[in-house]
Amino acid sequence: MIIVSNTSPITSLSAIGQIHLLHEIYGNIIIPKAVYEEMTGLGYTVPGTIEVQTLAWIETKELENRLLLEQFPTKLHRGESETIALAIALNADRVIMDENPGRKHAISLGLNVVGVLGILLIAQRRNLINSIKPAMDDLINKAGFRINKRLYLEVLKAAQESE
Repeated sequence: MIIVSNTSPITSLSAIGQIHLLHEIYGNIIIPKAVYEEMTGLGYTVPGTIEVQTLAWIETKELENRLLLEQFPTKLHRGESETIALAIALNADRVIMDENPGRKHAISLGLNVVGVLGILLIAQRRNLINSIKPAMDDLINKAGFRINKRLYLEVLKAAQESE
């Protein structure tokens, strides 16, 4: 299975101590060089910086066909664009991405997209986490993750948990 991830799922899951879920669900994940650089080139550490540098199951790949990027909207960040382009180039089974513009573009290109909340739902269904609510609350409070109330309640309902 080929899985390509953007920056925010790694930083969000790292911030709440749940980065291991990516490995437990998917095995190895691939990030484009732009994502690696976003996380390591800031001059300071953010959640996920150490993980992308040290975890053997997170592999950084260079996007070889740069022409793929020319078809992408300019409103996408470099990391989002390279994530989508690398997923296309590798014929990825899944793209892990949270930002709406990137998700919409990836889906319009026929890619299978999941975000952090989807990862948490999978983890809860596989009994990798006991409850999704504390993880979502941690995302909001520790990672600064934005979840509107409607989506928060929909995820709880999908997980068969109550508020």
